[in-house]
Amino acid sequence: MIPGADIPASLRPAAEAALTWINQERGARFTLTGLVDVDEVVVDGGVELGLVLCEDDLCVREQVRVERSGEGFRFSAIEAGSSAIPAQLDPPPGVRADWLERQLNEHVFVLLLFYRGLW
Repeated sequence: MIPGADIPASLRPAAEAALTWINQERGARFTLTGLVDVDEVVVDGGVELGLVLCEDDLCVREQVRVERSGEGFRFSAIEAGSSAIPAQLDPPPGVRADWLERQLNEHVFVLLLFYRGLW
């Protein structure tokens, strides 16, 4: 996985545009925290990106095809393969720590449940 800060400059405009599209489509406030499957990004003039997105305590993987369209982009969701990284992910360490800190400020205790590497 490529962390958000390390996304290549050539992919950043497409990745950020895809993030905006997903947020508008879902009424969400995801942030882009990384990319997966970047070795196979160029397909038929478009780019297929595995976006790692986080919102509060939820992190997901979204596979999106991005194509240039005039001065903007055109997007379509892609079904991720069965052997690929799962759609729901354990959030990156910084996101998890921030969420946990907020919860501890609001509650007397917090119970964390880990199941097969996911929380």
